[in-house]
Amino acid sequence: MAKATKTIRQALHYPPQYAAYFAANQALFNRVVAFYFDCIQAHEGLLSLKNKQALTALEKLTHATESSPHPIMPLTDLAPDIPAMFRRAAINAALGSARAFFSSLKTWRARKQKHEAKHTKKRKKRPFREQPPVPPRSWKKSVPFYASLWRERHRHGIVLKVWTGSCWSWLKVHILGRDLPDGYAMGSPQLVRKGDRWWLHTPIEKTFETPAKSGEQLTTAQTRLCAVDLNLDKHLAVCSVQTVDGTILATSFIGNGTAVSGCRKQLLGRIARNRSQTGLIAENEQDNADLWAKIRHVDEQIAHLVSARIVQFASEHKASILVFEHLGNLQPEKGTYSRRSNSKRAYWMKGRLFRYATYKAWHAGGIITCRVNPRNTSRECHRCHAAVIRYNQGHPVEGYTSGAALCLCPQCQMRDHADRNASIRVGQRLIERTQEPLKEKPHARSQRAKRESKDSGVGISQDAKRQMGPSIPAARRGDHANGHGTAQGRRRRMGASFPDIASQLRVHFE
Repeated sequence: MAKATKTIRQALHYPPQYAAYFAANQALFNRVVAFYFDCIQAHEGLLSLKNKQALTALEKLTHATESSPHPIMPLTDLAPDIPAMFRRAAINAALGSARAFFSSLKTWRARKQKHEAKHTKKRKKRPFREQPPVPPRSWKKSVPFYASLWRERHRHGIVLKVWTGSCWSWLKVHILGRDLPDGYAMGSPQLVRKGDRWWLHTPIEKTFETPAKSGEQLTTAQTRLCAVDLNLDKHLAVCSVQTVDGTILATSFIGNGTAVSGCRKQLLGRIARNRSQTGLIAENEQDNADLWAKIRHVDEQIAHLVSARIVQFASEHKASILVFEHLGNLQPEKGTYSRRSNSKRAYWMKGRLFRYATYKAWHAGGIITCRVNPRNTSRECHRCHAAVIRYNQGHPVEGYTSGAALCLCPQCQMRDHADRNASIRVGQRLIERTQEPLKEKPHARSQRAKRESKDSGVGISQDAKRQMGPSIPAARRGDHANGHGTAQGRRRRMGASFPDIASQLRVHFE
């Protein structure tokens, strides 16, 4: 069985004095976590146990019972009458922090030992200057509410047991925002502070049958996949649902990319004008903070809305695979500051759409996500795979105009929207990848089997034994100039990345 987990964030509405109670409850929790972290440091062997066994051992060390009335490190010295579930939540938090700290410390010791084991002949041994990790100096963990610390939860309210600074009290608070979805198992809610407000974060989990891998699903002709072509303007995403046997079922054009791009460019232009008026940017201080926040919020909102519509469209047509292009080496176009920054953030938007759609598709019932090579997906016809002519309405039907809305195939006379043609081609590329034989290195032939042994160094086939050094054009694999795994037609430095291998698109925030 597969699991899908996520967190529902809900704002709380409460009387003003409750904020001080929540802060006191969090301060007590962090003091207890720090206390148990010190206990684990004093008894490091506890980390070799499983979490449940370590929790039991720590309770025996700190909690007084009839069988052990005098524990070695009593928790009552810190605070009396701490509820059992509050204590166990603090123990689990301390165990997580301790495991992370000692794991980092072990890694640092291994690097130090490896450094000290090196012996250089020509120069002196350099000292190991990397500082060791240190335990947490301050604790700012949010308080989870285990069973018996909350009750009477419904759509608009919940009752929480908190430390008010003088006693333990039950406080009823109102919940704002969406309700918990059906079909999920609820975990322990958590009280989280954001600025001056307190929020309730509730983890939920859903189990479903583990979906088959894409290669197994594509062996069935009736398997449906939803291919997505992401754009910079006009339509942010174009989705096409098709079956493995080539039947195209539906197409959807999502998002008004022109309006989003225009709004973002206008805000970036205002930032550029504000900067030109001052001529200086204060060090360690964000300029135009409100405008930057608005840009981030707009991009975030649009990414969530578009990704949700992509997944909704795929679910409505019962698609089990979501296919995207692997866009990793996009470069912003040259121009003014607002134009260049706008195109850069449009590329980041594509990365967000992929990330958000990936986890939303998984939660929608186990829809898996794949990525394919984007090379020529907009230039090939989805019927005959010939090069297409791309043009705008009312313009000459010739050549290839990047970003044009229409396309025509001169071979099969296919006429379609260019983005729809590209989305269909993206899905076909995934099908072709699973149906074509794997591109492995060719097996050794009889003439290759006679080459020299490895003891003599580099093989004869790479021209390494010439007096004048190897000739680059002739340094191929064996007798075949176009074999797999060879550099074709150009020289490249060692360590340089190949442009055909796309790196992952990163999403940055200002």
